Amino acid sequence: MAHAPQSNFENPVVNWIDQRLPIFTMMNKEYGSFPTPRNFNYFWNFGALAMFVLVTMIVSGIFLAMHYTNNTAMAFDSVERIMRDVNWGWMIRYIHANGASMFFIVVYIHIFRGIYYGSYKAPRELIWIFGVIILLLMMGTAFMGYVLPWGQMSFWGATVITNLFSAIPVVGESIVTLLWGGFSVDNPTLNRFFALHYLLPFVLLAVVVLHVAALHIAGSNNPLGIEPKGPQDTLPFHPYYTTKDIFGLTIFLIFFASFVFFAPNMLGHPDNYIPADPLVTPAHIVPEWYFLPFYAILRSITFSIGLPFTDVVLIDAKLGGVLAMFGSIAILFVLPWLDNSPVRSARFRPIFRWWVLLCLVPSFFMLGYAGGKPAEQPYVLIGQLGTVMYFAFFLLLPIIGRIEKPLPLPASIANPVLGGNAATAK
Repeated sequence: MAHAPQSNFENPVVNWIDQRLPIFTMMNKEYGSFPTPRNFNYFWNFGALAMFVLVTMIVSGIFLAMHYTNNTAMAFDSVERIMRDVNWGWMIRYIHANGASMFFIVVYIHIFRGIYYGSYKAPRELIWIFGVIILLLMMGTAFMGYVLPWGQMSFWGATVITNLFSAIPVVGESIVTLLWGGFSVDNPTLNRFFALHYLLPFVLLAVVVLHVAALHIAGSNNPLGIEPKGPQDTLPFHPYYTTKDIFGLTIFLIFFASFVFFAPNMLGHPDNYIPADPLVTPAHIVPEWYFLPFYAILRSITFSIGLPFTDVVLIDAKLGGVLAMFGSIAILFVLPWLDNSPVRSARFRPIFRWWVLLCLVPSFFMLGYAGGKPAEQPYVLIGQLGTVMYFAFFLLLPIIGRIEKPLPLPASIANPVLGGNAATAK
């Protein structure tokens, strides 16, 4: 006869449950006594913040779905009813709409931290790959959610973005027809996007669970980029980092609330308060701000590629833009193998550090700026320069890894944290 596992929780109810289903023991192991490097800085808050925003988006989205009508004749009015007639509907919608922006802000900073401190390097490649999949799912979910209010920018944004798939040879037109559910963006399209927008966050949550599980197997990276060498290099996650996360969450909630209550429409587009009209094209069609860098990459390919001295076109400008846009995400998957340096953290990589700060970061902001402007000069040129800088950052990493001479690494995490000598790690 099997014996119930022993539990030592003070609460008798918790103790009784844990003896029969040791969920509290598991939680304590993974989030209580779990050893973490003792030198985390505030960049390590953003993973927890992303989880908080994801849960907030799922909960607020469920409440919005209770009142939303996924029909082209009623979708716009149902959103206005949520804003005006549903108790606290205006706040739930503003939390959800601005929460999408907050989600991308914390995830973009989280990705920057991963790149700067080399968190994609062995043995954490799979953690990084799960993170890129999360980014893709976020983009798909956010795009479909932006269509649901059925305003002018929703309708025309859906028309432009879905039409991009028509550039794919042979199967492109079939993909567009499948996405539309017909021969134009209409009611079947809205139904598809609503269903997928409701489903994908739960798929995203499942991938986040895999992301965190892989993290707890490989262990967390840290600002020094070296592995803990003993108990002196680690701290239990609770109470040290739970306290730090709560402080970071408090600051973030102040920032989040300032948009929800004082500038709820600042990050949106005013044209989306006009009902969708297939007969009136907006003067300037733009996606949400968090897609602007990738939209700029799409528009930066203004030339076709063909066989020299012939009129044969191999890749036209439209297909080239689509390939460049998807390539800007796909290249993140192979980043762990592009960067061949044995050192993780940019703190000890003098060339790589400046390569990140003077190439990758400016390219992202240049592309974001150009993506929000009309497709005319000088914005196209700025977008093209940003695109070259973005891809150059990744493609030149193998060369940087070979020519760079890293600085000496500390012997352990505890040495610089506790003021010890920075002997070289072996």
